[in-house]
Amino acid sequence: QVQLVESGGGSVQHGRSLRLYCAASGAAGSAIYSMSWYRQVPGQQRELVATIDKTGATTYLESVKGRFTMATDNAENTGYLQMNDLKSEDTAVYYCRLRSWSGVDSPWGQGTQVIVSS
Repeated sequence: QVQLVESGGGSVQHGRSLRLYCAASGAAGSAIYSMSWYRQVPGQQRELVATIDKTGATTYLESVKGRFTMATDNAENTGYLQMNDLKSEDTAVYYCRLRSWSGVDSPWGQGTQVIVSS
């Protein structure tokens, strides 16, 4: 059973930075095709923020391009989301998710809250 634990969230002022962490257990590294970060604001749908695949290729939500950077440590089954120049609209609960080569998504973790104050 794959389990994901997100951490690193907090409350910061706009313009500051945070690094989020995603620790995966129960998943063989070779079975993972990609890792993604999502975020959700209460009352709104969860949106895809960033994805990194096995080749290291990354894609980002347009509004975070140039500010957020995603990376993984495959040896540790850990993912990171470096968030710089945070804006109030980045306030959300952030979740990570794995996708296998066969297209199966992992269960959601508990998420980590990010609050950006202006």
